Amino acid sequence: MVRRKHRKLSEDDQEVWSKVTQTTAPLHSVKPFKVTFNPEPERVPMAQKPSRQMIRPLTQIGGIRPEARVTINLALDPMKASEKPDHQMDRKNFDRLRKGKIKPDARLDLHGLTAAQAHSELTTFIHRSHAAGKRLALVITGKGNSTRVEEGIMPTRQGILRHSLPHWLNRPDLKPKILQITPAHAKHGGGGAYYVYLRRTR
Repeated sequence: MVRRKHRKLSEDDQEVWSKVTQTTAPLHSVKPFKVTFNPEPERVPMAQKPSRQMIRPLTQIGGIRPEARVTINLALDPMKASEKPDHQMDRKNFDRLRKGKIKPDARLDLHGLTAAQAHSELTTFIHRSHAAGKRLALVITGKGNSTRVEEGIMPTRQGILRHSLPHWLNRPDLKPKILQITPAHAKHGGGGAYYVYLRRTR
C-alpha cells in the first residue's frame, strides 16, 4: 500500500481555509438536547379542609337565633293536632259535643275550594258566627285523597284542607274567638269535619 504524501497548501488555499474556520464552530461546543415523551402532569395541591374555627353554626350567622327555628311535620295527624290536652269546655258539655248531642247552629262546607279560598271563607265565617252569637260551628273539609290533585296553576293535594284547618283556627286573628276544636261526630261528618265551639261575645 502506497502512502499518499500530504500536499502543502498554497497561500490562496490557506487564506480560504482561514476564513472558513472563522465562520464555523466546533461540533463539541453544541450541547446535546434531550427529548422526553409523556411528561407527568403538574400536581395541583389539594384544598385544605376548613378547620373547626372556620366553621360557624348557622345560628351564629346573620344574627339568627335558635328559638327562631321553625319545624314543620306534615306527618302529624290533624285530628290529634286539633285536640287540646286540657279541654277548655266543661267536661259535661265536652262529652256531649264529642258524642254529637249538641246541634251545630252554623255550618260551612269547604268542598271544592282551593286552600287560599278555603282560608278566606273560614276567616269570614268564624268572624260572622262569633259576632252573631253562635256557639257551635261545623266546618266540613272532607277526608281527602292523597292520590288526587286539584288542577290549577298551583295544584293542591286533596286533604290539605283537613290538615290545614286546625292551624288556621289557631292563628292570632281567630284563636281568641274559639273555645274548643275537636273532630266531629260521625253523624256530622266524622273525620272529614270539625266542631268549632266559639266563645261567648262580650
